[in-house]
Amino acid sequence: MIEKYSMLFLYLAVLVSLSIIASKRVKNIKDYVTGNKTLGYWVAAFSAQATGESAWLLLGVTGMGAMVGFSAYWVVVGEMFGVAVAWFLMAERYKKLTDHYDSLTMTDYLVSRFKVKTHTLRWIASLSLAIFILIYISAQIDATGSAFERFLDWDYHTGAAVGFIIVVIYSVMGGFLAVAWTDMFQGLIMMLSLVVLPITAFLMLGPSDHVYDTLKNIDPGLVNIWGLGGLTPMNFAIVLGMMLIGLGFLGSPQVFARFLSIRDINEIKRGRWVALCFTFLVDTSAVSIGVLGRYLFTKAGTDPVEILGNGAQNVLPTMVEYVFPVILVGLYVAAVLSAIMSTVSSLLIVAAGSITHDIYRKIFNAELDGVKSARFSRWLTIIFAAIALAIALVISFLSPTRTIFWFVIFGWSGIAAIFCPMIIMSLFWKGFTARGAIASMIAGFIMTILSKFVFSEMDGIGVYFVAMETMPPAFLFSFVVGYIVSIISPDQNLRESYQKDLSKIK
Repeated sequence: MIEKYSMLFLYLAVLVSLSIIASKRVKNIKDYVTGNKTLGYWVAAFSAQATGESAWLLLGVTGMGAMVGFSAYWVVVGEMFGVAVAWFLMAERYKKLTDHYDSLTMTDYLVSRFKVKTHTLRWIASLSLAIFILIYISAQIDATGSAFERFLDWDYHTGAAVGFIIVVIYSVMGGFLAVAWTDMFQGLIMMLSLVVLPITAFLMLGPSDHVYDTLKNIDPGLVNIWGLGGLTPMNFAIVLGMMLIGLGFLGSPQVFARFLSIRDINEIKRGRWVALCFTFLVDTSAVSIGVLGRYLFTKAGTDPVEILGNGAQNVLPTMVEYVFPVILVGLYVAAVLSAIMSTVSSLLIVAAGSITHDIYRKIFNAELDGVKSARFSRWLTIIFAAIALAIALVISFLSPTRTIFWFVIFGWSGIAAIFCPMIIMSLFWKGFTARGAIASMIAGFIMTILSKFVFSEMDGIGVYFVAMETMPPAFLFSFVVGYIVSIISPDQNLRESYQKDLSKIK
């Protein structure tokens, strides 16, 4: 056990050290929320992707690979698509426009883009973001408790509380810059840990091991890219849901905060390749860990949940303990915490910055000097984290059978449905209006709730909503509503104004 704690202590020491260095650069709200827009491409790429992946990758996707087999590789396809579109088609224009508007947050960008005079857009964007960020952070804290419980035999609630304290300390100290720096460090740990594990496990297999044939014997659906039964309507819905998880990269505030804060366009052009390579390596490795875990630890006729836990989310720690000596198990504790904390810290900074800048300063016209604005954001960071911890603990009692994958995807889907369709249209459609943007956000918010808690319970169609999860229907509904409202009530002046903005940034 001492070996595990030694590695964990070293990991935490690096996080705190980076936070202390970053804290010396935080003088005002711009430093705290954007790092004064100085990120290089390595930091921006690793930070954006580590933030976007979270605990669902190391515990959720590995578990999915164990449960469904080869069809889980569709997640890799979807993630690669989302990352490619975000970095190659959206990042550059978003960076140019946010610099042109001198935006500190995504809400800042929206207000400038739509030239709104009222605070409706700012209220809806900020509050919607805050609500689903709390859900998303709660899911990560829940995963922290599970990780400590599985790896170190801690009580779940103790683990959740300790994880909460750690991430609050370094987020509050160094703000966005500390988050970005620690994200790069944590992203490196994630990538190294995920890539090495399946390769090592595969090399340990002997010449008599026939992975494909054994998996087929355990469950023929494990080796079919469409799942058991091949291409059926239900399997198509499941695959569609896995593929479209990548839509969350197309405008989620925590990811696009990296584009806003990167140094310049040249850094985006370099960073896009780093982001793609990172995504391919970690996602492919995560699914492969699950597939190999199913081969190693289950047999035909056995229930994988009984051996690998609910949703097979214990397949990663089980394989780590099977493959590596105890001292390296500590590295994987750090890897899981890296996935969790990189996301939590980013979300906390985004939420605190949004409330401080977009509501307190802009709506209530509260002038805060540099030091006071940074201090106010720090206190909000602590408050948001405390509320998220409370939500995680409540849900742990109310839903003991929940999976990390379900919890995380619900928060991710809500943020994506509210912001991504609206951001896509705001960047590429001159006819998109402020009313359309507001309608799109409201539609995404409502459909996320309805898809998860109403439509999924309906006879006949409910099973398909469960299979797809909430992202596809909520995203599509948000997109369609925003488009229709903009067509019904066009704004010619806004169209011309945005055309002028585009001509200035070329």
